[in-house]
Amino acid sequence: MRLKNKRAIITAAASGMGRAGCEIFAREGATVFAIDIDQQRLNEVVSSIKAAGGQAYGLVANLLDPDICRKAVEDAAATMGGLDILWNHAGMPGLRDIENLDLDAYAKSMDLNIRTGLIMTGAAITHLRKQGGGSVVFTASTAGLVGASVSPVYSAAKFAVVGMAKSLALRYATENIRVNVVCPGPIETPMLPQFFDPNASKEMAAEAQAKTLAAIPMARLGQAIEVANAALWLASDDASFVTGVALPVDGGYTAR
Repeated sequence: MRLKNKRAIITAAASGMGRAGCEIFAREGATVFAIDIDQQRLNEVVSSIKAAGGQAYGLVANLLDPDICRKAVEDAAATMGGLDILWNHAGMPGLRDIENLDLDAYAKSMDLNIRTGLIMTGAAITHLRKQGGGSVVFTASTAGLVGASVSPVYSAAKFAVVGMAKSLALRYATENIRVNVVCPGPIETPMLPQFFDPNASKEMAAEAQAKTLAAIPMARLGQAIEVANAALWLASDDASFVTGVALPVDGGYTAR
């Protein structure tokens, strides 16, 4: 029960790492306020947690809208009676093509990967202060630690997330508000195929996936629960003297 009596917001909560996070946070004692744009899957997450004896609420929201981001935090804090943890997990793969860059798609990627988490965190700070501190976790990527040739846009966004989180960690350290980042490598989730070329032939796709596995020293893809466990630790009091860290969960990929 590492999160007993804690109240947590998790964004992009309906599948993959976000869903795993909701379920394990609740299992560890937190009340979870799950946010996602997919109502059906979000309902499944909330129902699953409640069926297991946990406490959870769901909110369908488009976090590309700054006003909705702020309102979501206020609604969560009001519903749960306060806020202790915010996991900014919402994000999306970046563009592959920069030679014919779609500026609208570029703006959407940057907004969801960077601006959404910044606004959510800004809205959460007042509530965390009221509790005498708290924990903010961002999801970046190994592409925010080393370059990713497949998508310079995605890499730029995730480098920005890491830098933003480190700066926020310094800004709020004296208020006992810790800010950290979890940096997944290739993880076996529904979003993983979006990181590969959708126009590639089956042979080329298989080759790309083989190269991805070959670059991971542990020679396998990660699982959603492994990222959720890392976020759980960063959010918990077990990491009470940890702030400003970008923690790779990548099977050793960035250890080379």
